[in-house]
Amino acid sequence: MLDIAIIGAGPAGWSAAITARMRDMRCAVLTAGDQTGWLYKAAKVENYPGLPAVKGADLLRSFEAQALDLGAEKQLGVVRQIQPMGQSFMTLCANEIVESRAVILCMGAARPRLLPGEEALVGQGVSYCGTCDAMFYRGRRIAVLSARESGAEEAEFLTRFASQVDFYFLRSHALPEARGFSVVEEKPLSLSQEGEQIRLATDRGAHDYDGVFIFRPAVTLEQLLPGLAQEKGFIVVNRRMETSLPLVYAAGDCTGQPLQIAKAVGEGNVAAISAAEDLQRAAKAQG
Repeated sequence: MLDIAIIGAGPAGWSAAITARMRDMRCAVLTAGDQTGWLYKAAKVENYPGLPAVKGADLLRSFEAQALDLGAEKQLGVVRQIQPMGQSFMTLCANEIVESRAVILCMGAARPRLLPGEEALVGQGVSYCGTCDAMFYRGRRIAVLSARESGAEEAEFLTRFASQVDFYFLRSHALPEARGFSVVEEKPLSLSQEGEQIRLATDRGAHDYDGVFIFRPAVTLEQLLPGLAQEKGFIVVNRRMETSLPLVYAAGDCTGQPLQIAKAVGEGNVAAISAAEDLQRAAKAQG
């Protein structure tokens, strides 16, 4: 059981991890990968105080090293869903469950673009987790829509259950040479319900499946944590970086403008302080 699960490995996430460890909180940074954010690709950062002309990747590595040296943990995997469970949260990271007493959201500003019709079919034939839902499609025909390399691993896993797995690219990426699924060189355009099946429309036609699995580097806020208050696509927070949900905090670009490193670092610090204070207060109240 973690004290705090931190979602995202940008400046806000690592700042929150550093502060959490300084408050003696057990924390882990959950991230889809080290090279997914815009800062990693920045050749030169000119406006971060005290470090003129620093490379974005070097700055991130420095943040990460400091947090890990202090005892923060790191876990790789796309965070698909966060489920409040009364006194704790269950976070689905890749195909593993991470349990924590509080959550800090630091995912940045990027949001995945859904296919038309996708959102309405979630849980009704559209899934984002092979391990969770593969058994429901034993002996059936499914499609995998992938925007990341690990989507191929998910497709291979699904071949153990489904009678047919057709693989579509949402974004070009590498595939293993040996694979048990069929690659369809068509561009997915939309999803719709067709009787008891899901119809996948492409740039060359339409195909009906019993289920569709979609794998991207991120999920929408609605899918990640239902009930989270938003405004113009950003998470609503107060001065303590509290969201509309108890013991859920947010920091960095996901809370809105300005999208600056200094703001993200400061908000990550405040979010971790608030989480630590609230957890310590709750522990005292319980005796």
